Amino acid sequence: MSVYLEAYGCTSNKSDAVLIKGILEENNYKIVKNPDDADVLIILTCTVIGTTEQRMLSKLRRYKKTGKKIIVSGCMASIQSKLIKSILPDSKLLPPQYSHHIIDLLENKKTSFSSKNKTSFSKKFDEIIAPIAIAEGCNFSCSYCITTLARGKLKSYPTVEIMQNVFSALEQGCREIQLTAQDTGSYGLDIHNNLGELLNKVCEINGRYRIRVGMMNPFTALKNLNSIVDAYKDPKIYKFLHLPVQSGDNNILEKMNRKYTIDDFKMIINKFRKRYLDITISTDVIVGFPTENDEQFKHTIDLIKEVKPDIVNITRFSARPFTGAKKMKGRIRTEIMKERSRALSEYCSNLSKQKNKNNIGRKFTVLITKKGKNNSFIGRTENYKPVVIKENVEIGEFLSVEIIDAASTYIVGRLI
Repeated sequence: MSVYLEAYGCTSNKSDAVLIKGILEENNYKIVKNPDDADVLIILTCTVIGTTEQRMLSKLRRYKKTGKKIIVSGCMASIQSKLIKSILPDSKLLPPQYSHHIIDLLENKKTSFSSKNKTSFSKKFDEIIAPIAIAEGCNFSCSYCITTLARGKLKSYPTVEIMQNVFSALEQGCREIQLTAQDTGSYGLDIHNNLGELLNKVCEINGRYRIRVGMMNPFTALKNLNSIVDAYKDPKIYKFLHLPVQSGDNNILEKMNRKYTIDDFKMIINKFRKRYLDITISTDVIVGFPTENDEQFKHTIDLIKEVKPDIVNITRFSARPFTGAKKMKGRIRTEIMKERSRALSEYCSNLSKQKNKNNIGRKFTVLITKKGKNNSFIGRTENYKPVVIKENVEIGEFLSVEIIDAASTYIVGRLI
């Protein structure tokens, strides 16, 4: 039987995809690259915001026309099963916590889903980048977040199993390890461990590779901050911190149920920057959260101007089903959200371009990770800056590069 698989959304979904591929391969299923060639279609969905949900529903409607057997996984399979069934009544649903039951659905076995460590299963890595889940779920319910409801409470995986997954990825030719979770800062809070200790152990694995640490909530990062900051000293770890602030106003953060303050966020950033001067800072901002007024939005702009992150991911508030924020009064009009988003995006784009320009003339050791447009290649510096290289190189190589140009979302390098 041939299977086609598509994964959307976060790195956790991509990690689930390599797990499913590994199980399929072990059971002698053929994985194909074109849905037309498949007997079964597997879709790992994302529903983090409304526009993404609509894209998923459009995709499901399109695949319904094929008449093929369809398995829907990802967050929508967990939290929006009725919505899926309204479009695909004959589809099989595979919530993300139970990805390892894929064969049961393919073979129409009657079984009760049971939770197991995803790290205990074989993985099939097709690319140089290996997404590896270190935990499932989250114990902190941000009022706007549907993902916590979809993926459940925190379940950290054993360090030894994570290390085995990393070793397997390296054996399969991967050179960038992306450690992922709904919140990597939460890792270990349920098993008397922490992210810093995990990073130290993973870095003990021999080989030339790099590790990208996924997003961490400031609230959980604070719990083991010294251990995490210290673990970043290993040269295998990208000097890259994804720390979503979401708002520059403490009252809005309280309504979001984020459990930290702006001063907490700034303290974490300062601690990392003091230790690692060249670290790349990425953050997320939600514009137009219910009741956000002009002054509170200005606080967000002021925070960005003060902290000067390298990357700001901006999202207009999207009321998700079953969340506390959906029931909140004080919705912001769409035109106001668009204007705030436009103003913040314009400033952040200019900021990112200027910060990238500061790298012109510098030299880095770049890991080549994928092909780019017009016969170019994309790599990553030690601090995870994306570098476009127009010379002919090999994916997986570590190369010495000098930066010669910059844009808002990437820098340009040449071999030296």
